Amino acid sequence: MAQEVNDSNFDEVVLNAGKPAVVDFWAEWCGPCRMIAPYIEQIADEYKDRAVVAKVDVDNNPGIAARFGIRNIPTVLFFKDGQLADKQVGAVPKSNLVSKLEALLR
Repeated sequence: MAQEVNDSNFDEVVLNAGKPAVVDFWAEWCGPCRMIAPYIEQIADEYKDRAVVAKVDVDNNPGIAARFGIRNIPTVLFFKDGQLADKQVGAVPKSNLVSKLEALLR
């Protein structure tokens, strides 16, 4: 299951994780966010030992969204070694998200 992160625990959970991280920026009212939500959960289960998979509700955590310049949702950010490594904006097939994560695991 994807971990909910917020303005106060983002750095600890995502940037200091010690492994790659996938962060889904979403909102309850966002239709495309609901489309990719099952993919995010599947990736969280499939990669639970190799990566951190987290979700940020942009309505409740505007600080993180502003920090990373999130203007459209869903936006999925990919981190490696505490640094932003890649991103995906908009609803895409699960395979797109998995290929970006796999690149970070190499």
